[in-house]
Amino acid sequence: MRQVLPWLVSTSLLLAQYTVRAQTPGSFVQAGSTLVSAMMMFLGNEEKVYILDKTEGNAAQIDGHPAWGSVWDINTHQAMTMSVLTNTFCASGMHLPNGSYATFGGNGAVSIGYGAPSSPTYDSVYGDYDGRKSIRILNPCTSADNFSSPECQWFDNPAVLSMQEARWYAGVEALADGTIVLIGGFTSGGYVNRNMPNTDPAYEGGGAEPTYEFYPTRGPATVLQFVVNTSGLNSYAHTYLMPSGKMLLQANLSTILWDYNQNVETPLPDMPNGVARVYPASGAVAMLPLTPANNFTPTVLFCGGSDMPSDYYGNYSWPFYNTWTYPASKDCQRLTPEPQDGSSPQYEQDDDMLEGRTMGQFITLPDGTMLVINGGLNGTAGFANRTLYTLTLDQMPFYQSLASGPVGTPAIYNPNAPKGSRWSNAGLSSSNIARLYHSSAMLLPDASVLIAGSNPSLDVSLNAPYPTTYTAEIFYPPYFASSVRPQVSGIPQTLSYGGSYFNLTISSTSYTGTSGNEAAANTTVVLSRGGFTTHAMNMGQRHLQLNNTYTVNDDGSYVLHVAQVPPNPNLLTPGPALVFVVVNGIPSNGTMVIVGTGQVETQPTTAASALPAVVTSATGATGGKSPSNGASDFKTGVIAGAILGAAAVIGILGAFIRVCTVYGLATWS
Repeated sequence: MRQVLPWLVSTSLLLAQYTVRAQTPGSFVQAGSTLVSAMMMFLGNEEKVYILDKTEGNAAQIDGHPAWGSVWDINTHQAMTMSVLTNTFCASGMHLPNGSYATFGGNGAVSIGYGAPSSPTYDSVYGDYDGRKSIRILNPCTSADNFSSPECQWFDNPAVLSMQEARWYAGVEALADGTIVLIGGFTSGGYVNRNMPNTDPAYEGGGAEPTYEFYPTRGPATVLQFVVNTSGLNSYAHTYLMPSGKMLLQANLSTILWDYNQNVETPLPDMPNGVARVYPASGAVAMLPLTPANNFTPTVLFCGGSDMPSDYYGNYSWPFYNTWTYPASKDCQRLTPEPQDGSSPQYEQDDDMLEGRTMGQFITLPDGTMLVINGGLNGTAGFANRTLYTLTLDQMPFYQSLASGPVGTPAIYNPNAPKGSRWSNAGLSSSNIARLYHSSAMLLPDASVLIAGSNPSLDVSLNAPYPTTYTAEIFYPPYFASSVRPQVSGIPQTLSYGGSYFNLTISSTSYTGTSGNEAAANTTVVLSRGGFTTHAMNMGQRHLQLNNTYTVNDDGSYVLHVAQVPPNPNLLTPGPALVFVVVNGIPSNGTMVIVGTGQVETQPTTAASALPAVVTSATGATGGKSPSNGASDFKTGVIAGAILGAAAVIGILGAFIRVCTVYGLATWS
């Protein structure tokens, strides 16, 4: 049976499907319980956020054992447990072209206190199976669907669907045709992916997995030399697909461009200043917005992490330093891996963060700014019962946590501001909930940010200095100061790569205090993909602004003529994304669409059509006033049935047989 934990819902929230009250900009508001600690999250549709924990002793139960999966409702702030069979501890995840999500790998079966299971692949107490090779598929559903049906549940059966190799902390990236590449990882648990002394950097005596493979499969797993070269600090490698189809890889201090078709590596400069950004240093890393102004040229921003000496990271068992005493870095670097002027890629020193931060996480907001949230001032991600210098758990000052000094105040980075003025936390409140190891954050359709998780312990620990956390919060960025939200009609259900433009109508009540001509000139249409979030990363996160022109009507409304996605699927791989219309820096409510065909295949591309010329109004009509009750009127809506139709249904065998027809595959390995 599933458990539902009700959250106190006010009258205004009960009306959330019609109207949402203005929230205090820069504030945190508690938003119910997630039932399981949110190590991983993704936005399934406009109603639901899906959450995964590791196998542990959560009080929430399902099928007679602790739950480690749940789904959280955006409108009601209620969570419901979901059945997951295998241990998802430190899995990877990515979207699929049809709007479904897949998670990859995890850890072996465990029992109480992260102890040995009752059998090699299953534990009878926690009810978990070995998840190291698992591929789990989830087709998001809405409240109108039957959540007890197989189509709305996790498919999790390694005997039917699994990877070739065991992977824990694997890197992951989606490709232009919707295929997913999986890179490296541990074969089972540990702090860092190496022994000391490090005499076998490829396999570490069986502890490391130096290969890559594809899902759906493209052949046998193959050794990637970059994984060998970055031994130790190569968990959750940073991966970004480039316009050329090559992939930026960054781990340890090394950076390359990788041709995954030929397995050819092109070295790029090392990370400056000795700052590691991958787990467990865990810097905040994200691609800057792709816009017409930068000709959709990717630049990746690396902030925070740690310049802790390599030896301090120790080995699989524990760090060789009391990490919680080591200050996190505030250093930021930009890298444009494929400069359009033909120059050689070089790291560029950017503004320092306002404070050092490990496990900080970037969320790209619809207005093109970047929120960094969560994390700590000192130490690293991970947990342990001891270090080289602190020999017993009772001597560990923060129980099993290897970090200290939670950073409760977020900050916002403006990539378009002049150097020296890109960071600010003015007007931003602080949270009093520590968000350290195993915290997560995700952009929601109303352009707020869900924050959840934090659990730097081997098993549930409610009395630790930094306890297992189930309380969710919502952070409201500064644009929530506006009493008016853009009201948009005409958003299509699917977008293509190139082809005919489409029109969006913006009502005159979508803005205030300015003319329709000015509002239209300051309107952008953006695609936002929040990705799969875990360990201070958002795997697959992208923000892409579409080209547009406009026609302003005399009544102050206007029509946007919007180009399709640029005809290069490497820029934004096929799959789900939220469409936001941003007027004078204020975003509309996001509408989820599917980019591409919804299937794993070579995506059709067509030249972008010419957009109509800009037409302004001679009357200079101004926008309407905000609603008299101060509310921001916007509909939450649901994903159109066509998006989650036959192309979006995932299943295997029997009632699930549609997976083979969706992807045209008989077997996956």
